[in-house]
Amino acid sequence: MSQTHEVTNQVTPFGDVNLFDSDTALRDALRFNAPQLDTGALSTLGAFAGSAATIEHARLANLYTPVLHTHDRVGHRIDQVEFHPSYHVLLGGALRHGLHGTPWSRGPGAHLERAAGFIVYTQAEPSVLCPVSMSYAVTPALRANAPLYEAWRNRIAGTGYDPRFVPFDRKGAVTLGMGMTEKQGGSDVRANTSRAEPDGEDAWGPRVRITGHKWFLSAPMCDAFLVLAQGNNGLSCYFMPRWLPDGTPNVLRIQRLKDKLGNKANASSEVEFDGSTAWRVGDEGRGVPQILAMGAITRLDCALGTAGLMRQSLVLALHHCSQRHAFGKRLVEQPLMKNVLADLALESEAATALALRLARSLDASENGRDADGREALVRRVLTPIAKFWICKRGSLFAQETMECLGGNGYVEEQGEGAMARIYREMPVNSIWEGAGNIMGIDLLRALRTGPVADALMQELAPALKANAALDRLVAVLPSRVDGTDDEAGARRLARDVALAVQAALLKQHAPEAVFDAFCASRLGDQVGGGGAFGLLPAGAPLDALIARAKPRT
Repeated sequence: MSQTHEVTNQVTPFGDVNLFDSDTALRDALRFNAPQLDTGALSTLGAFAGSAATIEHARLANLYTPVLHTHDRVGHRIDQVEFHPSYHVLLGGALRHGLHGTPWSRGPGAHLERAAGFIVYTQAEPSVLCPVSMSYAVTPALRANAPLYEAWRNRIAGTGYDPRFVPFDRKGAVTLGMGMTEKQGGSDVRANTSRAEPDGEDAWGPRVRITGHKWFLSAPMCDAFLVLAQGNNGLSCYFMPRWLPDGTPNVLRIQRLKDKLGNKANASSEVEFDGSTAWRVGDEGRGVPQILAMGAITRLDCALGTAGLMRQSLVLALHHCSQRHAFGKRLVEQPLMKNVLADLALESEAATALALRLARSLDASENGRDADGREALVRRVLTPIAKFWICKRGSLFAQETMECLGGNGYVEEQGEGAMARIYREMPVNSIWEGAGNIMGIDLLRALRTGPVADALMQELAPALKANAALDRLVAVLPSRVDGTDDEAGARRLARDVALAVQAALLKQHAPEAVFDAFCASRLGDQVGGGGAFGLLPAGAPLDALIARAKPRT
């Protein structure tokens, strides 16, 4: 076939960009929250995450999705999941950089460094971060069983990923998962029917046999899981390894892998327990408080992960619009597109600011740097707020960035269309670990945990009298925070507090133009932007906002 024309006006592939060094907003927010932190390791991570090789691994891991093998060739039950080699490269990179259980073994600043790394690595491939996030959240819960924690702790913090299906004591590093949700209950874990029957006691403490099921068990090839089951005295947490101490596989029947909208490289499964061996973690009947504590940590990761996806899709939109021409100009020079890109840049930076602030409260409260308890209170209140607001904005954000690429953004083409993959990925962080209504209910619970209004006012004080619209919003928040028990209005309260805190943070570590544009477009009558982007008012510094968001090379 003869060549009919030469293809022009198409953008070059995105890659070989250091995703940490090139992110001005992330670096400024991290410097504000952890001014003494050595960011050398984050720079190394950023180079790996943004390399063309890593981008190709992400494509392959999503194109060649996990495959379940319930039996071997001669009929033995094996219950194993096979992944493409690229999945193991990506998961190995996350462990190598300590994004799983490692921060719990280090001192102050480790959780903040890990939070920034999580934002960066999400831009490489978010699916592999499911077992990473669960390993991070489960780690502190295991301290309730000291002998078990002592046996596993070094490998939980280990950075040498080993994909083999072998007993944990033959590995240098392990990953941990969670099994909470059941068919009949969903978010209502008190409705769980899985039953734990006493089976004696050994070096790891009280042992049980669990019979039941889990409707969602993500990353079933993790080395162990924390599961909920009904004990003699109520719902309790149990530690269930894939291999037993005697070197034989535990009973964990993987029924099928979920066919999901996104999160394709990660294996999410349904499993049955049939007398599966587990060890109790913590007091019997205390399963709900334990799962809530773990959920608070994974909800932080939902906010961090969505902030990372926002940044990734923004960068892809900027990359495209800086090269693509239409109607005689580059897209980035067109007035309407400028407004859209600048507005997206504001949203991305505000999401990063709020997520890192939440990470700072975790770091302080877990490392003994919270003498008056204020950081623990901020952490308790901001967790459902950040999870709700950042994740809710994520899907809208991804749709707008996809639109910046037009039809090319909608096409996946053997996994090369990363924008479409991001769009499919966004909803999982909003749904996982409690959807929007659960976050609203959790916020109302959090408001009863202490002097929330006082802590909130201290948080907002640095930005008072800097913007009239912000002042008006802040003035009514204390009465709403102290006096609300209106479940139907919890989402609105979460949004308003999120916007106020984001504005206060931008006032402290972003240029004045960023703060002014954020307040002008998101506070007062313009709260939340009406769900659309590209509505920045006349006079907004569009060029400056875009320039700040562009990756520095």
